[in-house]
Amino acid sequence: MRALIVFATLIVPATSLASDCVILLHGLARTSSSMEKMQEALEAAGYHVVNESYPSREHPIEELAPMAIDAGIENCREAGSGERINFVTHSLGGILVRYYMEHGELDEIGRVVMMGPPNQGSAAVDAMGNLPGFDALNGPAGRQLGTDENSIPLSLGAPEFEFGVIAGNRTIDPVTSAVLKNPDDGKVSVEDTKLEGMADFALVPVSHAYIMKDAEVIKLVKQFLEEGNFKAAW
Repeated sequence: MRALIVFATLIVPATSLASDCVILLHGLARTSSSMEKMQEALEAAGYHVVNESYPSREHPIEELAPMAIDAGIENCREAGSGERINFVTHSLGGILVRYYMEHGELDEIGRVVMMGPPNQGSAAVDAMGNLPGFDALNGPAGRQLGTDENSIPLSLGAPEFEFGVIAGNRTIDPVTSAVLKNPDDGKVSVEDTKLEGMADFALVPVSHAYIMKDAEVIKLVKQFLEEGNFKAAW
């Protein structure tokens, strides 16, 4: 009987998450492969995970948001895991969720974790947007992530869903960091990741390029999805 009781307690967490889906949205010029480590960790925790890939350099944010998110939602619902739909995003992915939710509805919206989001735009786009090759590398969505009149992040209001932000303060890109307010992660200043209405905020010693793969960040993500805060992740 004791062995049966222990086994039952072990399977309860996975069962309690069976109706929860998590949609992963990668960043600009990345693919779903960049989120595979996060996917594996969340699946091991019992979530149904949709690691959505989308052509981030081929379309503006207005087209990318429904393209990526509608596909993810459909997957969640078809799998029977759409009772609560959460999002874990990297960089541009967070702006897609903000845009989508401001211009539409999702009754099943759960919690959202944004990693390295340019919520106030990025000065790096302003400084480097006129350099040769910028559009080829970043596409129309990349140009919309600055702080000028074309900024999509600055055009959006405060989210009405529950969300937390994880920012990095290490850089492997000294050229880009030179035009950003310090501290920064090589693409976005820490201050520019923050957003009115955050349920919680975490700062980690990781760069923008690797934040989604970091073991401590993954712990923070799981903590927020489960509890709505980052406080007990360590």
